Amino acid sequence: MQATELADAVGGQLVGNDVTVDGATIDSRAVRSGQLFVPIVAARDGHDFIKGAVSAGAGAYLTATGPVDGVDAPAITVDDTALALADLGRAARRRLPERVVGITGSVGKTSTKDLLAGLLSTTFRTAASEKSFNNELGLPLTLFNAPDDTEAAVVEMGARGVGHIELLCSIARPTVGIITRVEGVHLELFGSIEAVARAKGELVEALPADGIAVLNADHERVAAMASRTSAQVLTYGLTPSADVVATDIVVDDQLRASFRLHTPWGSTQVSLAARGEHQVSNALAAAAAAGGLGVPVESMPAGFLGAALSGLRMELSTTADGVVVLNDAYNANPTSMSAALRSLAALDARRRFAVLGTMAELGHDSAAEHEAIALQAESLGIAVIAVDEPFYGSTATHVADIDAAVAALAGLGNGDAVLVKGSRVAALERVAEKLG
Repeated sequence: MQATELADAVGGQLVGNDVTVDGATIDSRAVRSGQLFVPIVAARDGHDFIKGAVSAGAGAYLTATGPVDGVDAPAITVDDTALALADLGRAARRRLPERVVGITGSVGKTSTKDLLAGLLSTTFRTAASEKSFNNELGLPLTLFNAPDDTEAAVVEMGARGVGHIELLCSIARPTVGIITRVEGVHLELFGSIEAVARAKGELVEALPADGIAVLNADHERVAAMASRTSAQVLTYGLTPSADVVATDIVVDDQLRASFRLHTPWGSTQVSLAARGEHQVSNALAAAAAAGGLGVPVESMPAGFLGAALSGLRMELSTTADGVVVLNDAYNANPTSMSAALRSLAALDARRRFAVLGTMAELGHDSAAEHEAIALQAESLGIAVIAVDEPFYGSTATHVADIDAAVAALAGLGNGDAVLVKGSRVAALERVAEKLG
């Protein structure tokens, strides 16, 4: 897009030459040549990094504080850069096709996004959210950075309160919406699981009448959202009456599931590269959305195997000493933690250890939820090493930091298996790195 077009889209004023802008970023360290740099005011003021962004190749920049002296790039002045970024997302959405899929839910958003992008890519030129770009900053960046020839787009939608999904939908205007699950996650922010359900359901409420709502038939609060939309409803799950179903599920020794996929458009045998039996549900959601958009069933096996998977999610490796490390450190909540423990228990190992960090934002339920996870681990024969989280209770070995956790694992050898998992704030991937 031209800088003049961008200025019009955000209600700003262009100061400098009218240049062609190719994409946008809010990270001055990740600037590519010709991109628009959008400085966000948060813990640090992004305006302080404009000079560095332009030096790295940014072709233009937004600013709420005026053009920067000595910076040889056009500026677009606005009142609020974050609001302007949302407007850029809205402008980008107008040039995209009608195949825009929004995905939300308490767990499984990123994996479902990855799997769906793999399926859609077999048939359409597809753009999808990077990593977990699922908020009011990441979502418009995904839309704005989508190539001009995009035929389908997939965006994650996260929420930290009622109304957040509605805002994201006003930017992305999805025609397909997937709800994975509603769980007691972020209760410190939402207050109740009922509020979580209200927030997640804003996605299906935003769908057009000719759109598609893809709902998890195995979860009552999700299935009930059918009454909140005028769009076509496709259900998925292990419930036999669902529209898209898996049968004959088998999990191999690398935690990869295979199953028979049944859809309204036909059946096929599927194998997943994504690890963990819980990925079957995410795959069914992706298959329902892809099938509804016209991806042939016979293309789905290749799409699943070819999906590019986000990092720090069920990554399985073996150290030089023969220790199997299951790195699922990107994030954690009671549902995903329980699934990860079951996956660890399914590994062929002589001893099993789980290095666990905090599960953040659980509110009043935090102590009980952490204790329940510790008790589940004990029942599965898994020794817990809790990093800076006393709520895992007396059955766990408690350590203060990453180095202490690694020290507690001294003596690991061939045939041992270790899970590493915690909320993002714990950054426990450093344990996996130190284990090698």
